[in-house]
Formats: sequence, structure tokens, C-alpha cells
Amino acid sequence: MSSPTGPASGLPVRMPRPRQPGRHRRPEPVAAPEGAPALVLAVPGAPSTTTRSLAEEVVSIARSELPGLDARIGYVDGEEDATVTSFPEFPSLTSVLAHAAAERAARVEQARAAGAEVAEPEGPVAVVVPLLAGPDSALMRRIRQAVMDSRVAAELTDVLGPHPLLAEALHVRLSEAGLARADRARLFTVATAADGIVLATVGGDEAVQAAGITGMLLAARLAVPVMAAALDEEGAIAATAEQLRGSGSAQLALAPYLIGPELDSALLDAAAKEAGCSVADPLGPYPAIGKLALAKYTTTLGITPQQPSGAPVH
Repeated sequence: MSSPTGPASGLPVRMPRPRQPGRHRRPEPVAAPEGAPALVLAVPGAPSTTTRSLAEEVVSIARSELPGLDARIGYVDGEEDATVTSFPEFPSLTSVLAHAAAERAARVEQARAAGAEVAEPEGPVAVVVPLLAGPDSALMRRIRQAVMDSRVAAELTDVLGPHPLLAEALHVRLSEAGLARADRARLFTVATAADGIVLATVGGDEAVQAAGITGMLLAARLAVPVMAAALDEEGAIAATAEQLRGSGSAQLALAPYLIGPELDSALLDAAAKEAGCSVADPLGPYPAIGKLALAKYTTTLGITPQQPSGAPVH
């Protein structure tokens, strides 16, 4: 059973990187301020052990980037816990927020009982970061409603993309599937490399437009055309594939612009088959996902650790 604050027992935990000696050492990361709000990762989709493992890896990456970070996981379709004293295996976002508020109140009462003069805490109890690469209005409405239902002072951030780091992550997933060169700088070819990419997303027109921005960044990395299409719109993937073929692309790949929990794998497989495309894995717990989740948190609170930036794939 997982806890709302960390991985299940026995899972590896990312530790903060040791500070390197010398004149060219990297800046030492800023630690989370004492009493800082919790980062609560809002995980969409049906809860499962696979989803939990992915979410725990994301928060582990965030903790390694900001020591002392209180990071928790709440599931949009999780189990409610009215008592807020113990947690089910997949706690709902509402329950996790209520638990965070109860813990903060208990700390204040404990300090006062010990004779300390403690003012009522200011600021949000938590910053809620949706585990979504692109906008999905239906899911965001549900996340916003869960925050309201918790009756907890919490800030809800925007989704993680578009961002150059997500283009990097897509490049890596394509290269892992043998559908793109791993390194643009080395002059070698991959026999199965795609000469056109369909970027699959969910969430309607707004999601397709946002994916298109990251798609332009991916096209610049790979020097091949990239077009975004809605996975949840019947025939959209196949139509986009035909459009790419009409413009000269012969070997296509389908790249999910999705992290994983929000993805219907059966829908992805069916769309790839219909379009005649090879398919890469979803983004999953790529390190950029944890870094971008942390960046949403720190930007909301005005904390300034080392900011994530895009980098070539080697």
C-alpha cells in the first residue's frame, strides 16, 4: 500500500545529487522552505499499480530536484476517505488535500500546546499539479471540482506543456522504438526511422493546438514533418496520416503526446493500426515530467531552484 507522501516500501527513491567539487560545479539546489505547501500530483485515469508506479517516479524526480519537498499523489478517480486518518491504496485528490490540511492544522496545535506562539499559516495548503502533458478541459474541470470539494486552500496550476523538454521526451521515446535517430549530431541513419510523425493527443481542439506547438519543436529536432491529431476523435489519426503521405512522407510513426494514466491503450493501438503507423511508447516517467511538475510548483510559490531547460539527446 502506498502512502500519500511517498513510494511504497521497497521501491527505489531518487536521492538529491551530491554536490560536485571544483570551480565548475553545478549550483547547489535550493531546498524547500520549512512549512512550504505540499505539491500534490493530480493523476487522471483509472488507478492501477502501473499508474501508481509512474506517479511515484514523477514525484521522486521532483523531490531529488528540490530537497525537503513534500510531494503527494491524489487520483482523480481515486477512493474517498471521509475520516482523513488513514488512506486507501489509491486516495482521491480530495482526500489527499484534506489530509494535508489536517496535518498542517495539527502541527500548529502541537506547537501551541508546547508553548510556542504560532500564527495561523498563510498561503495555500497545497499546489495541485495536473499530470497532463496538454490541456484537457473535461479532466481539468474534474480536477478543479475535486479541489473545491476538499474545501482546502489550494492552488491549481496549468498542465505541463507545451515545453521543449516534452519535445525532447518525444524524441527519446521515438528513438527507443527505433523510429528516430537518437542523436542529431552523429551522421548515421536508422533504417526504420520515420519520415513523418503523427502526434496523438486527447482533449479536443485545444489539446491538438497545444500539441502542435510541441510538434513544431519536435519537427525541428528530427527534420521531419510532425502533425498533431486527436486520438479521441474518430478517424482523425488516419486522416492526418494520409495528409502526411500526401505531402511525401512514406514511413510514419505515431507518437503519443500523453504521459500514460490518461491514455486508453486500446484506442492508441486501434488508431495506429487504422493509420498504418508504427507506434512509440507514451512519455511515461521521463525525467522531464518530474522537472516540469516541480517547475509549476516553484513558479506558483515564487521559489527559484535551477530551472529545467531543453537539452540534446545523446
